[in-house]
Amino acid sequence: MQRILVVDDESDILDLISYNLRKEGFEVDTAADGTAALEKVRAGGYALIVLDLMLPGIHGIEFCRIVRSDRSIAALPIIMLTAKGEEVDKIVGLEVGADDYMTKPFSPRELSARVKAILRRSGSISPAPKNETEYGGVLTVGDLVIDRGEYSLVVAGKSVRLSATEFKLLLYLAERPKKIFSREHLLDAVWGTDVYVEPRTVDVHIRRLRAKVEDDPNNPVHIKTMRGVGYFFDA
Repeated sequence: MQRILVVDDESDILDLISYNLRKEGFEVDTAADGTAALEKVRAGGYALIVLDLMLPGIHGIEFCRIVRSDRSIAALPIIMLTAKGEEVDKIVGLEVGADDYMTKPFSPRELSARVKAILRRSGSISPAPKNETEYGGVLTVGDLVIDRGEYSLVVAGKSVRLSATEFKLLLYLAERPKKIFSREHLLDAVWGTDVYVEPRTVDVHIRRLRAKVEDDPNNPVHIKTMRGVGYFFDA
């Protein structure tokens, strides 16, 4: 049974989310502040975090930064949940490492669907066409070494931590070099068709990937843009 941590300082929200996720077969733990949540996450055992943005102790944005900077938990998926609906809040949340974003009030059924979609993405990578740089489950492109089995990335000999969504996006592009994909195509291929994710989410994840993969993110060598069309990987 997959275990989920729900972090929110409103007890009715905790109860609502916990009830619905347990109905879907998940084991659920809760925390009412960021400090307690971080202690639980570091103890291990969670498949995903549902995280409120406005938290006592450690704010949701800072919580994301801490998780993504800790190698032992950096790949843990995070759905950010907040009463704020402004575009800037969504972008900030995604840029610091959230895999998805929902605004209160929300549909418990939609939240459950998004949880399942993210867990599917983090649990398996869909097979893709082989190419000449693939061997033994490892894809090597220049100074990038992408290990499908370990969900790991090495850049110029250094290990780089990616979230599950970042890894799948990088792998999808790298396995299909030179092919240009629109935001909509990448949303369907990486995020799935069963949940709604804003197209801007792709841009944010591409920007995060470039920051981790490229020597100069402003002049990328691998993850490139075809203006007005989409993104492609240059091997």
